[in-house]
Amino acid sequence: MIFKLPEFDRKETQKNVENALELYRLYLLTIPEEKLPKVTASYSLVPPSNTNGFHSSTEDIAIERADEDRAREEYVERFRKAVNKLSPREREAVILRYLGDEELFDYEVYNQLGMSESYYHQKFKPRIFYKLALALKIEVYKKKEVL
Repeated sequence: MIFKLPEFDRKETQKNVENALELYRLYLLTIPEEKLPKVTASYSLVPPSNTNGFHSSTEDIAIERADEDRAREEYVERFRKAVNKLSPREREAVILRYLGDEELFDYEVYNQLGMSESYYHQKFKPRIFYKLALALKIEVYKKKEVL
């Protein structure tokens, strides 16, 4: 039995990975360095409810923000795990190109890694994008044409 992998839609997969990289960088800016628990006394004339059926608008906003924060943190952690699945050299390239303090240009990355331009663009970078796409589950496959 022969197992054949479906073919990637290279442009769409690359676009998804680039969007994921950008989203990761943005999320890093929104997650606070330190998380301090905030405890404040609150007094209400509304009796406590065991069903949590009553929420004030402030509570609803706080819950929504907490959910958004948790989703961002989960995304950042999932992205870190995906990058850590890459080989050390691939990881270095991603960090140099996209995740460092200053984003470098491709030519700076392949020169720093000591590889040729053609190898970097034709084999190395596409392989990194495919690995990240698979790890993040954002790959796009070409649709089979029905005859």
